[in-house]
Amino acid sequence: MTSQSTTPIDLNADLGEGFGRWELTDDERLLSVVTSANVACGFHAGDAVTMRRVCELAAERGVRIGAQVSYRDLAGFGRRAMDVPPAELAAEVAYQIGALEVFARAAGARVAYVKPHGALYNRVVRDEEQAQAVVDGVLLADATLPVLGLPGSRLLERAEKAGLPVVTEAFADRAYTDEATLVPRGRDGAVITDPEAVVERSVGLARSGTVTAHSGARIEVRARSLCLHGDTPGAVELARRVRRRLEEAGVRVEAFA
Repeated sequence: MTSQSTTPIDLNADLGEGFGRWELTDDERLLSVVTSANVACGFHAGDAVTMRRVCELAAERGVRIGAQVSYRDLAGFGRRAMDVPPAELAAEVAYQIGALEVFARAAGARVAYVKPHGALYNRVVRDEEQAQAVVDGVLLADATLPVLGLPGSRLLERAEKAGLPVVTEAFADRAYTDEATLVPRGRDGAVITDPEAVVERSVGLARSGTVTAHSGARIEVRARSLCLHGDTPGAVELARRVRRRLEEAGVRVEAFA
């Protein structure tokens, strides 16, 4: 298989996931490592003050600001399955993007892309109707925004059909099925916890576009962006190790937007 080392890779992380006095991610330090920030827009986490602060920090560091849209589920951190009517979901996606855009522009930047979160992210891998609703929401907010998602998902298919730029992403710390979808979080081994394994998987994904699935099979996962979860213990140091090893392997780390 040919090497992808000449293809740049973006590093994205979920940020701004605090709420009020509660903080979940080390936003400031992670923003010194990643190139794109998926900012919670208040539906699964985040609030107005947090959104404004993260946008200011991201703009100062030249990190791209992405709207991480979700089902309206603060209590469940956006990870609970929900059935939201398509028209309502489209409006709520546009609402979240619009709210973040206010703070991005105030910081001298703009919302550069959209990425679903949690249960919504997993739902739009296969659900045509919900995927179309997310696309409709993006179109309502800004018909030029790239959509970040899982390769082969209904979301990216629908977004591309609607004329939106699409960007594929991979997860070094999540287990994959043989079909290149994510193993559900409730299953054993769904989250990769060994830091060295995460680093090695990151380099493999960036250079060869392949990863070892949960079954042990080698599968193809072609991605322009690599997600680093910011809510795991030692997330900042792990993110630094991933970036350092990527650069040592000859991989250019730069934003896609």
